[in-house]
Amino acid sequence: MELTKEYIQNLRQDYRSASLAESDVDQNPFIQFEKWFKEAVNARLFEPNVMTFATADLAGRPSARILLLKGFDENGFVFFTNYDSKKGKELAENPQAAMVFFWGDLERQVRIEGTITKLDAEESTAYFHSRPKGSQIGATASPQSSVIPNREVLEDRVTVLTEEFSEKEVPRPTNWGGYRLKPDLIEFWQGRSSRLHDRINYKAVDGAWIINRLAP
Repeated sequence: MELTKEYIQNLRQDYRSASLAESDVDQNPFIQFEKWFKEAVNARLFEPNVMTFATADLAGRPSARILLLKGFDENGFVFFTNYDSKKGKELAENPQAAMVFFWGDLERQVRIEGTITKLDAEESTAYFHSRPKGSQIGATASPQSSVIPNREVLEDRVTVLTEEFSEKEVPRPTNWGGYRLKPDLIEFWQGRSSRLHDRINYKAVDGAWIINRLAP
């Protein structure tokens, strides 16, 4: 392999763009997240709603993947997927999950942990029909996370569905819809020089948010 251990070990970046103090953050973590999210959008970062989403099965074996955030408010953070996917099956077994947003150009990270619930059918259907028709057909055609013999199986299925629904609405698959993560922990991380990063942690305790600084 061309990349040596020493080369990888010496990859590092000194963060100097900003700081984060307890006095800087809002008492409400959702308002603080909205502030940072807007700044990521205004900085024209590539897909600022990209997040790493982590689940675990009943045995505690974790898995993670990249997803897109599709909404948030004080009830939680919303995304959509196939209920029969690996993450969907793990969430059915263990509805605890975590999200991580990393906005590298701003030297910022947000970690979110909490409990997952499904959105109601009406909300999932409304979002499904707001998507481009090609995405609707793609979601219908794909048995997400299942083993398939080749790509042609998917492409053939898309061709059939495209013809079938060329002049009518694509129904939302019953195994596709939304989830909401209701957080009990949200942490805001701002990169600082010499790895002395700022970490401001919000933890839900008896219906209130307790704010603490964590060591980097």
